Amino acid sequence: MSRLLHVSSGPYAPPVPARELTAVSADGARLHVEVHGPEGAPAVVLVHGWTCSTAFWAAQIRELATDHRVIAYDQRGHGRSPASPACSTDALADDLEAVLDATLAPGERAVIAGHSMGGMTVMAAAGRAGVQEHAAAVLLCSTGASRLVAESLVIPMRAGRLRTALTKRLLGSRAPLGPVTPLARRILKYGTMGAGSAPHMVEACARIVHACPRKVRHAWSEVLGLLDLDHGVRALTAPTAVLVGSADRLTPPVQARALAAALPDCLGLAELPGIGHMTPVEAPEPVTGKIRELVATYAHIKEGA
Repeated sequence: MSRLLHVSSGPYAPPVPARELTAVSADGARLHVEVHGPEGAPAVVLVHGWTCSTAFWAAQIRELATDHRVIAYDQRGHGRSPASPACSTDALADDLEAVLDATLAPGERAVIAGHSMGGMTVMAAAGRAGVQEHAAAVLLCSTGASRLVAESLVIPMRAGRLRTALTKRLLGSRAPLGPVTPLARRILKYGTMGAGSAPHMVEACARIVHACPRKVRHAWSEVLGLLDLDHGVRALTAPTAVLVGSADRLTPPVQARALAAALPDCLGLAELPGIGHMTPVEAPEPVTGKIRELVATYAHIKEGA
């Protein structure tokens, strides 16, 4: 189980949930789930990405939980969810269904926001009954469906077999990340964030990413390296908005444009100038604002509230 993020105060300190529970996935994997905000309020489900945790959504949780019921969970092997030998897109889909079943009433609909691997989770689960029952609308944030390694811009060289091979090797490294040092912050900022990212944002992301165990990081990198969820994009029939940073090197705008073109009900693509891959941290107001907009348009308060 990974170490928890140690940030004592500020917008990126993990908020204290109203309650916590454990969702059990189809294969028995146990998932740490947090519920924030008032019961009966419109529901929002937040799904974090590779090497992150519920702490990644701290800014969104703090803002939305004033008048939304915000549900966030740790992907298997991340945060407080124990690691599992099963790492696959099917496992991601099973886990999301388990969380929705554990936290939403039958027929209750929520806005589901997924960042990076969290967005891939939503795409993987798009055809599942649980997602079709509960998804009022979706936000796909800094994510892609296929060709992740080939289209990544982390290695600054011309596209081709060599860049793809080097990118795969870098992202799949088994090396421990170690403590968060000035060099570690510079490396993480280059690979995942925009050049104008404030130091406190870089620090928050570095602490979250460095807390992910290296075995978990490597196992999920293998899944992402072979990802092909184009069928999931076509199956995602809920109204869906797409958001990406213009300086995203991990899932660059070409990925977001492909999603927007393929989604059955795309509500539009927003490209945030100068923002990198860590959009919920780097650009908290636009991300939170888009979620609020989707809730206001598509979500309904739980019956009996």
